[in-house]
Amino acid sequence: MRGEFAQAETCYREASDWGHTMQPGLALLRKAQGRIDDAAAAIQRTVTEAERAVDRSRVLPAYVEIKLAAGDVETARAAVDELGEIAATFDSPYLRAVDGYAHGAALLAEGDAGAACVALRRAWLAWLELEASYEAARVRLLMTRACRQLGDHDTAEMELDAARRVFEQLGAIPALEQVKELMGHATPPTVGGLTPREVEVLRLVATGATNREIADTLVISDKTVARHMSNIFTKLDLSSRAAATAYAYEHDLV
Repeated sequence: MRGEFAQAETCYREASDWGHTMQPGLALLRKAQGRIDDAAAAIQRTVTEAERAVDRSRVLPAYVEIKLAAGDVETARAAVDELGEIAATFDSPYLRAVDGYAHGAALLAEGDAGAACVALRRAWLAWLELEASYEAARVRLLMTRACRQLGDHDTAEMELDAARRVFEQLGAIPALEQVKELMGHATPPTVGGLTPREVEVLRLVATGATNREIADTLVISDKTVARHMSNIFTKLDLSSRAAATAYAYEHDLV
């Protein structure tokens, strides 16, 4: 978490020598190093080998995080659903916090920023209850992204600044790099209040693509495309694909 990757790897290997599993820590280290393929391969094997619910609850959060980083949103969603079922079985504040973060991250990746904010707010409160400042600040990074997608840039700025202060106090260098990246890539509101993903869907609709073709192009499910379409129709007050196509051309989105 402090960016001391070489020392971290040494510690994980030392732990392995003493008979303790290196995962999911080593997989998350590979993700932090930008070695997504290595991280995905390691966490996939670890999840496959984990059979008991308690063991799966320990590795599924990392599995979700790495799969989202790899762009495999559908696999991440399935893991989130399983994690939610496990969290519902055990009365554990920690599992509720972990599940809320994973659920919010998946919703954000699916383009549902509004629902993501609800899940992330619950996760943030749960981490605060556990006095886990680093994890709570990570939630605020996702909240920043979600609020920007919703066009709420004032709240996004406050969330990002609050996260930055925590990471600075902890010396969390990689997280601070994410803060810098977000500071340098503030996203202006899109036309009609659409999220960037919704704009992508609308552009494809304007080409005459079907939901199935849109899903294949964006590597998402038909269900997710349908949800985006519903959001587009609601936000733009449209009732048909033809009207959506006309709107895209009128606003130079194609």
